[in-house]
Amino acid sequence: QFQFVDSGGGLVQPGGSLRLSCAASGWKLDDYPYAIGWFRQAPGKEGEGVSCIDKNGGYTAYTDSVNGRFTIARDLAKNTVYLQMTSMKPEDTAVYFCSSAPYCSLDILQRPGSLAQMKWSNGTQVTVSS
Repeated sequence: QFQFVDSGGGLVQPGGSLRLSCAASGWKLDDYPYAIGWFRQAPGKEGEGVSCIDKNGGYTAYTDSVNGRFTIARDLAKNTVYLQMTSMKPEDTAVYFCSSAPYCSLDILQRPGSLAQMKWSNGTQVTVSS
């Protein structure tokens, strides 16, 4: 019954902005016992962590390549976690997924394979191109 439904992907020009949504069903984020993270995988590349937010919504982490450009946030009323992406670059092109995680840290972002048993969204395509 519990699931993450992602949305918001699409085509954007370099320097543009895009907001991804990760809507949770089956559990209120108010009481959710896990962190939530965004991950991405580009063609021919390994998956990498992008950002995460802790279970209380008070701590966030970002991989170096997006730090200062992306912002993760949550809206409890909509039971949704967002990834606001600005100043986008072609290298941001990838399929983006959201997933639960035991906690939010750079370690978690660097080891997405450790989250295999967690719930994942289906993925939304983001393409940055002129």
